[in-house]
Amino acid sequence: MRRPGTVFAALVMLLLVSSFGGCRHRSRVLTVSAAADLSDAFAEIGQNFTAETGVKVSFNFGSTGQLAYQIEQGAPVDLFAAAALGYIEALEQKGALLPESRRIYGVGRLVIWTRSDSSIRIEKLSDLTLEEIKRVAIANPEHAPYGIAARESLEAAGVWNEVQPRLVMAGNVREALRYAESGDVDAALVARSLCQPSSGQGGGSGNCILVPENLHRPLVQALGTVSNSQNRDLAERFSSLVTSSRGRAILGRYGFAVPPAEKEE
Repeated sequence: MRRPGTVFAALVMLLLVSSFGGCRHRSRVLTVSAAADLSDAFAEIGQNFTAETGVKVSFNFGSTGQLAYQIEQGAPVDLFAAAALGYIEALEQKGALLPESRRIYGVGRLVIWTRSDSSIRIEKLSDLTLEEIKRVAIANPEHAPYGIAARESLEAAGVWNEVQPRLVMAGNVREALRYAESGDVDAALVARSLCQPSSGQGGGSGNCILVPENLHRPLVQALGTVSNSQNRDLAERFSSLVTSSRGRAILGRYGFAVPPAEKEE
């Protein structure tokens, strides 16, 4: 017959093992590097993920090109969500991302953003050549997909030469928006996902006008798990949430379209 003290000690040990076993998953942190146009949408998805799993998500938002470079150099990241599929494919070829983890999560749109209290009324890209427009912010095309789309659109509209001297290059699309919000520039070419509500007509203190999508290459956006991640299971679970009907509903509210080939997933 076991002594009461022995039984008690065994129960305490069992409880401790169970507690630490249950908390081990919750103590982990998922690190996600994501394009700046995802800052609002992923903040909401991250809250859903944490509520569902108990796992905290640490986001690093920035320019897709700069984030890709950091990952290539070995940055401690678990998941990379890019604003252009090409960056995901390039990292896969270099072995920095797991090819089987790649998922296309949406297609972004470019908009012209102006403050709602501005006296300048802009309805199309050619309006950026108006005399009263002194400065226009875009994300730097050297490393930002939305900056590339802005340049392509201005060129396709035939106004690049006139607008280029007025351009202010921002580090990423969110920074370009901040320049316009503060009044440092008169307008900005940014992501529709940063305009709320996402109906295309005004968001907070600003107005958003959609740029015709045939003026630039499609902003097909994808994500993938980083090869050296220590949290591959969590990265896969976050990816599944993003591309689930629930995640896509959130992305849809921020103006992302779902590629036809991905709708059945």
